[in-house]
Amino acid sequence: MEPQTTPEITPEYIKQLIYSILPEVLAQYREDRERAFYNQLLDRLIRLEEELKALRIEMNIRFDALIKEMNTRFDAVIREMNTRFEAQKQESDAKFEAINARFEALTKEMNTRFEALTKDMNTRFEAQKQESDAKFEAINARFEALTKDMNTRFEALIKEMNARFEAQKRESDAKFEAINARFEALDKRLSFLQWLMVFGFTFISVVITLLNFFK
Repeated sequence: MEPQTTPEITPEYIKQLIYSILPEVLAQYREDRERAFYNQLLDRLIRLEEELKALRIEMNIRFDALIKEMNTRFDAVIREMNTRFEAQKQESDAKFEAINARFEALTKEMNTRFEALTKDMNTRFEAQKQESDAKFEAINARFEALTKDMNTRFEALIKEMNARFEAQKRESDAKFEAINARFEALDKRLSFLQWLMVFGFTFISVVITLLNFFK
């Protein structure tokens, strides 16, 4: 039996040996790089989605807190205005009752004097009564004017508060819609980027496969 001859180690032999091993090494290297790149990209996309969810939750919490604060302030203003209106109304009623009491006392006194005095006193009483009626009408007129003024101011204040609240609500709605639009645009960009990357990786894989096949 003849001994097995060892091939002669020449540059040509080394070149052929390298060419025979190189495709497997390159294929394994490409596979490892692609796997690592896919894993890294997937991790980044997961972290980005989690950050977007956290940002949306935070914006919703802030928006709810702003709405609650606005409602609380508006309720406090309404309660304060009602309290002031009731206090003013009670004060006006008390003054009007005091005036009525004074007029009642004056009427009783005038009736007592009417019973005690003569016809001349009756004439003076009629003059005094006319003067009192005029004063009472003047007081009523002032009270009516004050009531109208208070109602006008209160209605103007209510309209102003409603207008401010509506303006603040429209501004908040506009900001929230702008934030939603930005999130939707970002989602569209991410979706487009994912599809573009998948297409690119697919195209590169096909090209690499064709190159390996034609070798």
